[in-house]
Amino acid sequence: MTTIDALPDTTRVWIYQSNRPFSEGEQNELRPALQNFATQWVSHNHQLRSFADVYYDRFIVLMVDESQAGASGCSIDSSVRFLKQVENAMSVDLFDRMRFSFTDGATVQTVSRDEFAKLYAAGDINDDTPVFDTLVNNKKAFNESFVKKLGESWHKRMV
Repeated sequence: MTTIDALPDTTRVWIYQSNRPFSEGEQNELRPALQNFATQWVSHNHQLRSFADVYYDRFIVLMVDESQAGASGCSIDSSVRFLKQVENAMSVDLFDRMRFSFTDGATVQTVSRDEFAKLYAAGDINDDTPVFDTLVNNKKAFNESFVKKLGESWHKRMV
């Protein structure tokens, strides 16, 4: 399997946020499944140079180095099918893009857009609160700005 360090900064990234943290046991089950998927992921019969893992107990991150073979519609569809199986097996929601995650330093919290706005209005979170930007689209952006201050993120428009 390809390691994250072996992939160039231009590697394409998809981030799927769980509505709850994965337990240690779930992660022990999920990581080998993700690695197996990444190892077998193909596009038009070409093996994709890819990587998959769980971050912060709740984010599934898929990466593909498109310099050798690009992720096609069919290969992206196969990743969605795989993630839908994960959802069903682990009773999580990975496709609700109107949930926002932030950290209070000790734990990661995931809340609805409305709850996020209420927390901001109440002062429970602020422009310095670290948020997770699930819209980063390449490895460089993932490494540099997956976690950023709310005031420096697109999340700011939502509060």
